[in-house]
Amino acid sequence: MLRRAVSATLVAIAILATALAPSASAAPGGHDQVVTVRVEDRWSTQGILEAWKWSARKGRYVRMLGPVTAYVGSDGVGQASEWSSKTPAGVYTLTEAFGRLEDPGTQVRYRKVGRSTWWVSDVDSPKYNTMQRCDPGDWCGFDQDASEQLGAIDVYTHAIVIDYNRNPPVPGKGSAFFIHETDWAPTQGCIAIERSKLVALLRWLKPSDNPVVSIGVGSRAYDALGR
Repeated sequence: MLRRAVSATLVAIAILATALAPSASAAPGGHDQVVTVRVEDRWSTQGILEAWKWSARKGRYVRMLGPVTAYVGSDGVGQASEWSSKTPAGVYTLTEAFGRLEDPGTQVRYRKVGRSTWWVSDVDSPKYNTMQRCDPGDWCGFDQDASEQLGAIDVYTHAIVIDYNRNPPVPGKGSAFFIHETDWAPTQGCIAIERSKLVALLRWLKPSDNPVVSIGVGSRAYDALGR
């Protein structure tokens, strides 16, 4: 499956290279950094992640990282919700990161998390889809049993927050979507890659380049590249 996905991706890149106007002087949408995550169909649980940087000299995006094997939700890619394991399709900003380990050298906002750090998935809480600090067992305005204890989750060595359903969050539309370390299995809706590639991605991200992730099926993964 991966070999076919890589082949299809290389074909898409070739099409992309000819589709972008050579005379373009600015990145589409003002996004100089784009991370693409592409799956073959909406039920795929494994795909390809690549990172692209706008080149003003060439008038197109240049690949900087990848292709990297990426695991997505066990329910595939599409419309996410709190009651499915689907990775949200679309284009979303990447503005912050966190992890159980120290900052690996990223320029985006990074917070080290522990067992008192939570990502709220309680749909009845006004703090839904936000990071909060609360000692385990305390009441801090959300149900801890319906939230993620970030410091207790092994794959959150490092994680990049995907800004899906955050401004403002809609209860039930889905929460806690990240790019994090893989355990080599489909996720509950996040995107997972091997740690060394994740660290490289974190070190590459630059807030002034307005980075986004574009998640899609087939060529729709390249939407943020001006396709």
